[in-house]
Amino acid sequence: MHENNDTARPDGSGSSIDSDSSRPDSSAALLPPTYRDPVASLTPAFPQYPPPPPVPPLGAPPPVVPLMSPQSQPGPLYNYETFGAGGSSSFQSQLTLVMQLGQLQQQAQQTIALPTIGRRKTGAAVGQTLRARATVKIPLNTLRTPTVFERREVTLTDGEFVIDIPLGPDYLSNVMFTNASEFTHMRYTAVTTKPDEFSAVYTLRTQSIPKVRLAVVCTMYNEDDDLFCKSMSAVMDNIRYLCKSKSWGPDAWKEIVVVIVSDGVKPCNPQTLNVLAAMGLYMEGVPRASVNGSPVEAHLFELTTQVRIDRDLSLEFSAPREKSGQIPYVVPMQTIFLLKEKNAKKINSHRWFFNGICKALQPEVCILIDIGTKPTKQSFYHLYRAFARNPNVAGACGEIAAELGPFWKNLLNPFVAVQNFEYKLSNILDKPLESVCGYITVLPGAFSAYRYEALQGKPLEMYFRGEVLHSDHVIGKPNVSESNMYLAEDRILCFELVMKADHRYILKYVKSAKAETDVPTEFHDLIKQRRRWFNGSFFASVYAVQNFYRIFTSGHYFFGQCLLLIETLYNSINLVYAWFSIASMYCTYFFMFNIASQTASQYCYNATGTIQSPYNNAIVDSRESDPFYPYGDEVSIAIRGLYISAFVTTVVISLGNKPETIKQLLLMIAAVYATVTVLFLVLIFWIVVEDFKNLFKQDLTSLPQIWSSIAGNSNFLNLALSLLCTYVMYIISGLLYLDPWHAFTCLIQYLLMVPSFTNILMVYAFCNIHDISWGTKGQDAGSNAPIVQSNKNEHGKQVATTDLPKPEYANELAKLAAMRQAKESGKSEPVKRVSKTSEDHFRSYRTYVLTWWFLSNFLLAYLLTNDTVMHHMTTAGQANPFLVFLLWSVVVLTGVRFVGSFVFWLQWVVERSVDGVLR
Repeated sequence: MHENNDTARPDGSGSSIDSDSSRPDSSAALLPPTYRDPVASLTPAFPQYPPPPPVPPLGAPPPVVPLMSPQSQPGPLYNYETFGAGGSSSFQSQLTLVMQLGQLQQQAQQTIALPTIGRRKTGAAVGQTLRARATVKIPLNTLRTPTVFERREVTLTDGEFVIDIPLGPDYLSNVMFTNASEFTHMRYTAVTTKPDEFSAVYTLRTQSIPKVRLAVVCTMYNEDDDLFCKSMSAVMDNIRYLCKSKSWGPDAWKEIVVVIVSDGVKPCNPQTLNVLAAMGLYMEGVPRASVNGSPVEAHLFELTTQVRIDRDLSLEFSAPREKSGQIPYVVPMQTIFLLKEKNAKKINSHRWFFNGICKALQPEVCILIDIGTKPTKQSFYHLYRAFARNPNVAGACGEIAAELGPFWKNLLNPFVAVQNFEYKLSNILDKPLESVCGYITVLPGAFSAYRYEALQGKPLEMYFRGEVLHSDHVIGKPNVSESNMYLAEDRILCFELVMKADHRYILKYVKSAKAETDVPTEFHDLIKQRRRWFNGSFFASVYAVQNFYRIFTSGHYFFGQCLLLIETLYNSINLVYAWFSIASMYCTYFFMFNIASQTASQYCYNATGTIQSPYNNAIVDSRESDPFYPYGDEVSIAIRGLYISAFVTTVVISLGNKPETIKQLLLMIAAVYATVTVLFLVLIFWIVVEDFKNLFKQDLTSLPQIWSSIAGNSNFLNLALSLLCTYVMYIISGLLYLDPWHAFTCLIQYLLMVPSFTNILMVYAFCNIHDISWGTKGQDAGSNAPIVQSNKNEHGKQVATTDLPKPEYANELAKLAAMRQAKESGKSEPVKRVSKTSEDHFRSYRTYVLTWWFLSNFLLAYLLTNDTVMHHMTTAGQANPFLVFLLWSVVVLTGVRFVGSFVFWLQWVVERSVDGVLR
């Protein structure tokens, strides 16, 4: 935003952050002669803070100050750290003030480390500036005082409660820009309209920006301070990177607006609010419940913040450059914090962003981030480049990666390792293929970007239709399949963008943009997450396949339409595989463990009386063909019994139980499937080794002879070669993208969890198809905040007399200190979530879907494992044709993904080369 005025920016110019004139000590020279701070008309009653007193040099005797009264009780102590060089002069004055007080607190038992305050030097100046650090103990009642409220008369703006509150010298003395109210005053607006009417009633500070190139929305529910700082510090790092790039320039922050949307006052984590307050984006006691009888729908805070808070709760402020041309480590961030009064789910938060704030700002590109996601510092640059490179790109996403922690320690958790393998396969094979075709089935809501212009019209209309379907006040008989479809509303948005009539919009995967996200570490949390994903993605995929004809009503050229048709066929095949997945999984294990003993009653005899293969073509239990000899038959029967028992148990416990209440039983079932898979892998390894032995026993002297021998051994060809092709393509594709490590660190865990993903996660999802919740419940009760009631004064203006807190930034730092101590001692309290119930109609629909799903899968499994069918379908000594079909179909589908991945890799290499020149 322009430094000279927060309401007007006629020519888009402003002082560069690389200019010495923009330093706080020379900011007055930047103001025009006619400059008048608009804050004066909004909050005339707020006092102007005097400059801080001069600071005595370090080592000098402290000034004489009055001690505490005898009645005052010493409180818990803080370990208060500050810097002598580059720090706040007001903080140093506090330091000298409390030196005598600290001597009176020697009996205190609790000390807390306050986050380090100071300006971070950049470039070569790091480590070269000597900082004199002093540590003293300060009583709690010295740092953190009770909030003081002052009664003020506020003039309403067009009948709305809008007020600017100064942040005070403790904040302003540490930041670089102080020459306009957008830097010095937090603006609070009590929003009484719905999101769709917001832009017609309210004016944002950032609306004066000539062009908003990026609008970044960070949505949260009840995430703690650790996740919040993790995401927000990464966002600020991305803005700084844009300021350093050639194509954006040092004033890039002026064209970027960050919007934080919190889904409800009551669910919002108090520690996260403390961090926001330390950033100057929230103040306790400011929100109002109603304005002249109109209930407040949302609380909106605005500030161009200059504070960066890391995950360890250490603060870093913006600082002047050491020399011209350097970019400060912390650049200003034009920020809007919108705290919704009631919890109305994430899709409603996006409605506030798209239909409320973006309608006022008219940004070029919108980036969506979930709090807890950490984009790398170059991610915003690469995402925006995808839109700048091709005007037909309507949406883009980067690589979502599981957070592995230092030295990949999180991979010790098998559930994290499995999800990491899934994410890597999706980023290396699935997303590149879809990007080549122009239609990515889902741009993850945790990290994606959209062209705002392309969203207008039907895409946003269809996207927000899910808000009505998921509301708690649906009247009548709702469409259950559509309600489940909107559990994956981002898939619907992607489909509508690509199929938008008379447009050639495509979706792009940006490999160079990467973001880490926290993944479920507990099995029951993973089940709850996948319940939404499986049900939402399945019904959204059905919707996309059913509406394939819209390809021809879009504006895509013939070649583009062909690519979209190919992808639709590919997705249709995957849908069929997903529907029959439980039958396919059971048949695979059945055929591999179809071992018969040498008991005479299990065999048929030919005319000469020679024993031949069993009637169902089972493997004859022998030392050469069975690793479990002589107990092959018993092992086969035991495995079938365990498998079927585990499956039936999963179905029973999935009906009406929450995963967290049966997590021990779910883990036991997963262990059963993992044990069966271990035996399955042992059997495959045994068969492949035996086939190799037989192969080398032959006298083969040339490659044609070797290939002829392999082709003649159908078991080896169908089993070993098909599996080898599949996993070799996994490894080669990983090597192409210089990211093959998941194949070595996570493959075993993934293989052991494959049957659990089908027989536990998918079964639980379909057994709870009636539940369309996100695991949160809407909050209908309002807050207990004060109300605003105005009257007309003698000048005819609407004024309201209300109590407002007196700004005390030191108190916000004290809150961070307490949070830091609690984090170090491990005493943080978890936030509970509540699940909601569903309608009887949804339960009956669940019954019908489960009936058809189970019957169709049971019928397929019965037909394929029936002795008569198997006898006529298979050849003695040969692998089962259905098993062969499954293995080679996986090879074909993986091959299609590999080809798409390779084509995308070629495009990626070219784009990276071009971007390297532009940067």
